[in-house]
Amino acid sequence: MKYLVSQLAHFIKPATQRRNIGLLFRFLLLLVAMVIVFSILFHVLMQAEGRDHSWLTGVYWTLTVMSTLGFGDITFTGDLGRLFSVVVLLSGMFFLLVLLPFTFIEFFYAPWMKAQAEFRAPRELPASMSGHVILTHYDPVSAALIHKLTDYGRPYALLIPDLDQALRMHDLGFNVMFGEVDRPETYQLARVNRAALVAATGSDVVNTNIAFTVRELSKAVPIVTTALSRDSVDILQLAGSSQVIHLSEMMGQALARRIIGVDARAHIIGEFQELLIAEATAAGTPLAGKTLAQSRIRENTGANVIGLWKRGLFEPAVAESRIDATTVLLLAGSADQLRRYDELFCIYHVSGEPVMIIGGGAVGSATARALASREVDYRIIEMAPERIRSDGKHILGSAADLATLESAGIQKSPAVVITTREDDTSIYLTIYCRRLRPDIQILSRATRERNVSTLHRAGADFVLSYASMGATGIFNYMRQASILMLAEGLHAAETQVPHSLAGKSLAESGITRDTQCTVVAIRTSECLAINPRPNIQLTRGATLILMCTPESEARFLERYGPEKIQRQPISDPEEVLS
Repeated sequence: MKYLVSQLAHFIKPATQRRNIGLLFRFLLLLVAMVIVFSILFHVLMQAEGRDHSWLTGVYWTLTVMSTLGFGDITFTGDLGRLFSVVVLLSGMFFLLVLLPFTFIEFFYAPWMKAQAEFRAPRELPASMSGHVILTHYDPVSAALIHKLTDYGRPYALLIPDLDQALRMHDLGFNVMFGEVDRPETYQLARVNRAALVAATGSDVVNTNIAFTVRELSKAVPIVTTALSRDSVDILQLAGSSQVIHLSEMMGQALARRIIGVDARAHIIGEFQELLIAEATAAGTPLAGKTLAQSRIRENTGANVIGLWKRGLFEPAVAESRIDATTVLLLAGSADQLRRYDELFCIYHVSGEPVMIIGGGAVGSATARALASREVDYRIIEMAPERIRSDGKHILGSAADLATLESAGIQKSPAVVITTREDDTSIYLTIYCRRLRPDIQILSRATRERNVSTLHRAGADFVLSYASMGATGIFNYMRQASILMLAEGLHAAETQVPHSLAGKSLAESGITRDTQCTVVAIRTSECLAINPRPNIQLTRGATLILMCTPESEARFLERYGPEKIQRQPISDPEEVLS
């Protein structure tokens, strides 16, 4: 009963609906008036023919004739009465069989069904809602973010301006709210003052409108917006964005870091307090062909290999892990330890040939800038003439054309970076380049997460998901951390030593063996032990700093409890270097 009352209240709330109900009520009054008039005339005409019927019989005859049932038990004998019967019959056909169904459907049934649909896709959040994330668009970035929020039990509300789409997504299990993203009332009904975050992932122009609208309603709520253009970053900040994520720049830098065959130095990609995280390629160094135990990296430098990337797949580091020419080492250590690593391996410079970049858009240009900062030569293949610069590094043409690829150096280049926006095109070019050069390193971006595995199967050595990077950046900011996507699904985590492990040595704990999480540091009240030795004692109250994949984190949560672990994203490398 309470549900029906709330539905009725929602149904009659709009002014247009109250007007429709008024029109339907007046039409019903007209029908009642016609029945009364026809019943009176029936009584008069029957008396004129010398017959007398009750008033109830007059109503009965009128309704049977108007509804075309015409039982025939009561009929007129005179022409006037029969003419009156025809008038009543025609009136009933028009008003009862035509106008009444149309009026009922138009003014009541259709609005009622629409109101029921809108009731399933709410226009406002409960008054008690707080700590939630408001998403303004549904796109690959927000879809990946929803998965992260769901995994961590964080409530969210996805704003959908189209009712049909809102209902479809509601039926699919999404927490949607029906409302326009540029209306202040929408955010008031979304309880923006008590929200943990507003994430706008639309176009730069729309994101600017959203940021400005939300900031007028709340001065405190964090607003994270994505930017497609470098010129939009300042404008979005002026509009009220707390953080602007320029995904193209982030992706370009990440792709450039993963290029092997140009140098063997350790490139810092983040930090966790005094702990530095770096990546280094093994191509062209004595490390290729050895196991981790044989490499003696830890003994010679103090830095710890916490994982290996092999053709886009991450492997936790174990003593038997084999290093080959395509391996990218993930290192953890102090500044001195990584400096010692560079002293050993910086002399190895594999190739002086330019790196190929397919696509001169935002991601391709960002990749080129990152390579230029490392003094690495490059060539950009671009089909749009307006993006071609007269610097000798841009080549006009299609990457599907062999002559264009050869002019860019496909036969000698150490790597090709595919930065096209369309995943179908990226898959096509990946297969083509792999056929032309089976030994070349291929790096690609993926707009949608579902195509990451497809690109790997097509031959890409490393794939970076645009959606996952954006979602990770927004999620990290919500947790009050600096923004960096360390790798696809790789992050730092912090947890107190579980009670069951207190008093044991790190080797006895079996954390790496049982969960595949790597302990990269142990923090006590006195110090931070980077790359602790296996015989170090785990004490109650100490904090473990782990490097986890989603799968290894899930195993840790299952073994030691969900309250034991807290994600701690690693800081941006620009902050480290500054």
